[in-house]
Amino acid sequence: MKETPKLNITQSRKLYEEALELVPGGVLGARKPTDFIDGEYPIFLESGKGCRLTDVDGNEFVDFLCGYGPIILGYREEEVDEAVYRQIRDKGFCFTLTQGYQNLLARKLTQLVPSSEMSIFLKTGSDATTASIRIARAHTGKLKVMRCGYHGWHDWCVEMKGGIPSKFWEDVFEFRYNRLDQLEELMALHGENTAAIIMTPFGHPNHQKMQIPEPGFLEGVRKIADQYGAVLVYDEIRTGFRLSMGGAQKLYGVTPDLTVLGKAMANGYPLSVVTGKRQIMMAAEKKLFISSTFFPNSEAFVAALKTIEILERDQVLESIWEKGAWFMEKIQGLLDAHNVGAQLSGVAPMFYITFKKDETGAYKAKRTDFYTQLIRKGFFFTPFHHAYISHRHTRADLELTLTAMDEAFAFIKDKYP
Repeated sequence: MKETPKLNITQSRKLYEEALELVPGGVLGARKPTDFIDGEYPIFLESGKGCRLTDVDGNEFVDFLCGYGPIILGYREEEVDEAVYRQIRDKGFCFTLTQGYQNLLARKLTQLVPSSEMSIFLKTGSDATTASIRIARAHTGKLKVMRCGYHGWHDWCVEMKGGIPSKFWEDVFEFRYNRLDQLEELMALHGENTAAIIMTPFGHPNHQKMQIPEPGFLEGVRKIADQYGAVLVYDEIRTGFRLSMGGAQKLYGVTPDLTVLGKAMANGYPLSVVTGKRQIMMAAEKKLFISSTFFPNSEAFVAALKTIEILERDQVLESIWEKGAWFMEKIQGLLDAHNVGAQLSGVAPMFYITFKKDETGAYKAKRTDFYTQLIRKGFFFTPFHHAYISHRHTRADLELTLTAMDEAFAFIKDKYP
């Protein structure tokens, strides 16, 4: 199988070299060249529309990263953007006091999300997960936190500990998804002083296979939280408005005390929320302080209300599940046919192709080659993060992607006989 020619990313590299003199690392967070495949992926984008991206060198891609999750409908979704334009033009969006869209969105959440009775709106996922822990600690008067999954960049949960005194995270303990025994052991030691158990209700650990809950796992965590009087928090930043309109808790039928939402809720506009049971949420009225100049800005509320309207009106999630299930079935067929050590995990709206570890470490080279071939062919995935299906992915887009995957797997099979 012939190797796909390398992309021209000259302008991207030029901008990156310039950025290194202006921004630490050139670009922020998980957008560095080393978070993809250095020298193969663009570093700067120019535009997006629907499910497609164009980089600064003019390369076009069918995108499966969706901005790391916020794009549930599509890039430059006209109805959403027009609603925001009208708000900015006709009413404004940043004031000393709050506009009424807050109430409309909070009420909508109570209709959709099983745990939702009261809400606090913020901007980012890290804002919201940190606020949920503060609320849980204020409500219970307890200190310790049990965590499962990625919950952002703030001091209590970030994996890289540079610049953070140990006292900020020494009371936070980690357990693995689907390992109820690990949580039981931790709670036997710390349960009486545990304020919160925070977890992703669907397993999407960094750089690893995705996991659905094993029978009894979520129910077991719920029981343990009740047993020790801890607040159960679901981090549904990725799964909210994607696995179902009520999130993974609605899909799997286990309700937490607090829920953190963001990403797909506003189709790319910066908005997150802590929502949950009234008794617990009321700790935020007088026992703690959460505030920001920009938290009440209404343009993101308007975007969220319009996004949710479209999701419901056009039965978007039903369509995504149908397309995604068909796509995953076809991908699995390719894996079976080529047998190169690749494996598929996840569910229809969000999935991941990884490679089985082996003693020689060849899986890493296979992974690099597979995703290199895809990006060169014009399909934007990453080796180190799962993929998403958006509303604007068409069957034709998915068929083109399957052809590219077929060729990429064939290339690997030839290279690693």
